[in-house]
Amino acid sequence: MTSLSAGVPRVAHRFSLVVLAAAALLAGCGTKDALDPLIPGAQGRVRLVNLITDTTRGRVNAILESVPFGVNLTYGGSTPSSLPSPATAIYSPVLIGGRTLVLRRTADTVTTVATFPFTIATGVDYTVYATGGTGASAITSLITTDTNAAPAFGAVRVRVVHLAPTAGPVDIFVTAVGADLALATATLANVPVRGAAYLPSVAAGTYQVRVVPAGTAPALRAANVALNLASVALTANSARTFIAADNNVGGAPFRFVTLVDR
Repeated sequence: MTSLSAGVPRVAHRFSLVVLAAAALLAGCGTKDALDPLIPGAQGRVRLVNLITDTTRGRVNAILESVPFGVNLTYGGSTPSSLPSPATAIYSPVLIGGRTLVLRRTADTVTTVATFPFTIATGVDYTVYATGGTGASAITSLITTDTNAAPAFGAVRVRVVHLAPTAGPVDIFVTAVGADLALATATLANVPVRGAAYLPSVAAGTYQVRVVPAGTAPALRAANVALNLASVALTANSARTFIAADNNVGGAPFRFVTLVDR
C-alpha cells in the first residue's frame, strides 16, 4: 500500500521479522507497495459486500492489494466480518492512498471476475458493493463512504442502499409493525437505483421496513409492496445498513441484506 519511509532500522532477528509480518497481515492492511510493512501509517477502513447476480461468477475470493481479504463469498456475503476468528471485524484497516480490490472465482482462482480501484482517505470508512452480472452483464461496483460515529444517545443510525435495479425508483417506509401504509408518509421518497441515504434520527425499537414503487398512491401501497422486512429490532446506540437487492440471479423476488455498521 502507501510507500513508507525506508530509512528505519530493520528487525535483526529473522524469526521476529516473520512473526511481526504475519501479525501485520492478519491485521488486514494491504502492504503491496510499502517499503516497510511493519511501520504503521495513516489508515481508513473498508469492507466488501457481494451482490453479484450471476451463479457462475458470483462465488468469489477477494484480494486487497495482493492480500487475501475474503474467501468463498456468496450472494449477500460480506468481508471481513465473514473471515475466521480472530479476523472478524466489521471493517478492515487499510493504509491510505489508491487501492485495488480484485475478485476471482472461488472455483477457478485464475479467473478474475472484477477489479475495483478506489482511494482510501485518513479516518474514512468505505463499503464496496460488487453488483451486476445478470445475463453475462458487467460486474461493477458502488462505493459508499460510511458514517460510523456513535449516534445520538439512545438512538439508532439507519441507512438504506437501493441496489435492486429491476425495482426502479422506490419509496421506503420505516414504520411501527403493522402500520397502515395508506396513512404513512414515506421515510425516504423516490430513492433511485444505486441511491444511498441515512434516515432521520431513529429511536431504538422494533420496526417494519417496506418498499413500494415510487409515487404509488396511498390506497394502493399495501397491494404493491415490493420488499417487506416484517419486523426488525434496532437497539440503542447501534447502526445498521439495509440493502434493497435483487435475488441472487437478478430480478424479483427482492430481498433485504442487513449490515451491522458498528
